[in-house]
Amino acid sequence: MQNNTTLKDLTKDAKIVLILFLTTISIGIFTGLCYVYLTTNMSTTGTVEQFNGPAQDESKDDWDSWDEPIETGKYIHDMLNTTHNHVITFSIISLLISCIFYFNSIIKGKLKLFLMTEPFISTIITFGSLWIMRYFNEAFVYIVIFSAVIMYICWYIMILISIIDLIKK
Repeated sequence: MQNNTTLKDLTKDAKIVLILFLTTISIGIFTGLCYVYLTTNMSTTGTVEQFNGPAQDESKDDWDSWDEPIETGKYIHDMLNTTHNHVITFSIISLLISCIFYFNSIIKGKLKLFLMTEPFISTIITFGSLWIMRYFNEAFVYIVIFSAVIMYICWYIMILISIIDLIKK
């Protein structure tokens, strides 16, 4: 199927709306990454602790921890809530970005298809691996991080290419 409509050919008003949307969603994605940084330090250990709970410090006695918040791993209802919210939201984000990116005139062919489909696959792998990491094997944290990084890279490439195409005369 040949697509003859491109982002660079849109009206000025349509370009402005799409640029504003892509900029706003980029900020939203970035704030999500900031939250991940604050809760995990962007590390494998921090990610495992966020979902499995921190390793117990045997040197502390109970009196030392009375004034500290209790940190535990995510319970199954927390895991379901996190997975539900993120899979739905990430699917919508991926769909919206991909639909706009589809009309770009810069990247074509298999690379275009890869960039458009990969975030959907990574969403499933990331959140599926979180469950495996939480309940079966902590080593799956590497798959969680790798798939999430690839997803974010694809999102930002699609956003950047789309904005560049929209700025073209």
